[in-house]
Amino acid sequence: MRNDNKKIVTLIAHIAAWVCFFTLPYLVFYPRMSNFTISNHTIASIVTTNVFLVLFYYINTMFLIPKFLVKERWWVYILSIAVCLWIFLYAPRQIATLIAEPEPFNPANRPYIKNPLYKGKYPLDGAMRGGQRPGSEAYNTILFLLIFTVGTSISVIQRWLKTEQNRKETENEKLNTELSFLKSQVNPHFFFNTLNNIYSLAVVRSEKTAPAVMKLSAIMRYILTETQRDYVPLSNEVDFIHNFIDLQKVRLTDKVVLNFSTEGSIDNLLVAPLLFIPFVENAFKYGVSTKESSNISILVKTEGSRIIFTSANYVVPSENNLMENTGIGINNVKRRLELMYPDKHKLITTEKNNYYNVQLEIETA
Repeated sequence: MRNDNKKIVTLIAHIAAWVCFFTLPYLVFYPRMSNFTISNHTIASIVTTNVFLVLFYYINTMFLIPKFLVKERWWVYILSIAVCLWIFLYAPRQIATLIAEPEPFNPANRPYIKNPLYKGKYPLDGAMRGGQRPGSEAYNTILFLLIFTVGTSISVIQRWLKTEQNRKETENEKLNTELSFLKSQVNPHFFFNTLNNIYSLAVVRSEKTAPAVMKLSAIMRYILTETQRDYVPLSNEVDFIHNFIDLQKVRLTDKVVLNFSTEGSIDNLLVAPLLFIPFVENAFKYGVSTKESSNISILVKTEGSRIIFTSANYVVPSENNLMENTGIGINNVKRRLELMYPDKHKLITTEKNNYYNVQLEIETA
C-alpha cells in the first residue's frame, strides 16, 4: 500500500513539475504582450518540442543513465546524448511542418519582444519554444541542455541516496545480526553456571532446590522477553541482578560477605539488557571461597542520564591466574558496548591487592 502511494505521489510530482516548466515562459511573457496571436504551426512546434523534451528526459534517466553512465561507458553515453540533441533540433520542426504548414510572416500582425540570443526584436511566435525564428536553435539547445542537466543530476543524486540507504541498511542488519549472536552467547554461558548450582542443591536434596528453580524460571522469563528489545528499563535489569544474586546465595557460606546496593533513580533510564550480569557472574565465580573469608561488593548508581556500575571482589588465590581471561561473557559485553554505546561508555577493570575491580560508565542520553 505504501509503495502504491509513493508511486502516485511521484507521478503527481512529475506532472506538476512539467506543467510548471512548460507554462512558466508564457506566464512571464504574457503580461508584456499586446494584440497577441499565435499560428497553428507555432502551436504544433511548441507541442512537438515539449513532447520531445519529455521523451528525452525519461529516455535519459530510465535507459541511457542505467545502461551507459552507471556502467561507466562514457563515450557511448556522450554519443547517445549528442544523437538525442541532433534529433531534438530537427525532428520537432519537421513534424510540426507536417502537422501545420508555416504561415506567411506578417510583422504588422505580430507582437514583438526582445530575445537575448538574437540582436534586435522579432515576433512573439519566434520567441516561443519550437518557433524557427533567428536564435531558436540556440534557444532549443540551451533548453535541451537544461533538461539534460536536471535529469542527470536528479538521477545521480537518487542513485547515491539509494546506495547510501542500502549501505546503512546493510550495516544495521549486520549490527543486529551480530548483537543477536552476542546475546545468544550470553544466555548459554549464564545458564550453564546456574544449572550447575541447582544441580548441586538437588544432589544433596536441599529444601532450597524448589525456590532456586522458581528463581531460575523468573530469570529465564526475563531473558526470553526483555532481551528481545534493544533497551530495557534499568529497574528491570536491577531486579534481574537481584534474582541472580538470590540464586547464588544458596551455595554461599558465612565466609562470604555480599553487598549489593543501588543509588540514585533507576526508574527512568533505559539500558541494554544483560550488560552487567557477566561482571556479577564472574564476581561469584572467582570471588567465592569455602576455605577463607571473601567479599563481593556490587553497586548500580545513576547520575542524571549516566549509569555507573561498579563491582569489587576478592580473588581466591587458586583462581587468580584465571582472572585475566574472564570468559565469553565479558568479551561479549565489550563488543556490545562498542556497538550500542560508541563513544558513550568507559570500562575499566583492574586487579590490585587480590581484588578485582570493575567500573563501567554509560551515558544513556
